[in-house]
Amino acid sequence: MFQVLVHCQAKQVPIVGLVMKERGFISQVLCAKYGGYLTFAALEKGKESAPGQPTVADLINKYNIRQIGPDTKVIGIIGNPVSHSKSLTVQNQAFRSVGFNAVFLPFLSDDVVKFLKTFSLSEYAGFSCTMPHKETVVRCCDDLDPIARDIGAINTIVRRPDGKLVGYNTDYVGAISAIEDAIRASQPIDPATSPLARRLFVVIGAGGAAKAVAYGAKEKGARVVIANRTFARAQDLARLIGGTALTISELETYHPEDGMILANATSVGMYPNVNETPLSKEALSNYSIVFDAVYIPKETRLLREAAECGITAVNGLEMLSRLAVVQFELFTGGMPAPKRLIRDAFMTNTQ
Repeated sequence: MFQVLVHCQAKQVPIVGLVMKERGFISQVLCAKYGGYLTFAALEKGKESAPGQPTVADLINKYNIRQIGPDTKVIGIIGNPVSHSKSLTVQNQAFRSVGFNAVFLPFLSDDVVKFLKTFSLSEYAGFSCTMPHKETVVRCCDDLDPIARDIGAINTIVRRPDGKLVGYNTDYVGAISAIEDAIRASQPIDPATSPLARRLFVVIGAGGAAKAVAYGAKEKGARVVIANRTFARAQDLARLIGGTALTISELETYHPEDGMILANATSVGMYPNVNETPLSKEALSNYSIVFDAVYIPKETRLLREAAECGITAVNGLEMLSRLAVVQFELFTGGMPAPKRLIRDAFMTNTQ
């Protein structure tokens, strides 16, 4: 459709070219970049005349459509699902605040390899990558940041001027710094030493996010334990980072010492399955810090029950706001990130 729009613009033929439903949503916004005669929008949410139609307010305020033109860079988040991503609002606000000519869009994709081959023009300048693609996308990159290579999963891709794709992992920075800050706020800690040093750190999950969190904890000197529904995957990750593997059932009674740290790096408890939790409330009493990478809802059942047990709870938005700062600077070629704006945007109006 974008090729048709560009061709018609060159021939000075007015055309409206849009694609329906969630996968076609990007065409509703990028028609402004490719010379479409107009786009359609609903007056308000719930009043759409076609599937995937944005509201007028979102086009103007969220995606800044009046400023989109041929030179606008396209950046976005690849995953399934993606429409819930808070980054859509945050990164667009951040770009606008510093005058960076780019739009951040949701790219719903089942096949990340095919997606990156298709959206290969230089104007597609970078991507955030979320579930379930964080490990698969590694093989799509021409180069990897050394930390991303060690972890074996990436969440950020930047297209260099020569067209090559470089992969990074900022998940570990966001998660680990959020947990460290929570510990420092609750107890006196030597500022020269990570509060994770020598602590027993339990990670639930063995996918891309779990790899990042486990790697980050290990780098800070923690003793890492991996628990996963598929025990073989837990063993693989444990061997990779030099940790110990457990089954989920074993985790229910796992209590070698007090003051352990728990990090959920799975999607269990994510909307709409808000009544699910990866670990029983009874088992939570063995921990002093509980972190959940899930951020919709802001307070998952896991975090709510942890708080009820008097345990310090760290939500996924704390991780997200920190990693978004690093992503912004990668996407913009090193422009200083508006850190306060990014954090406030993540924390405001999130249920």
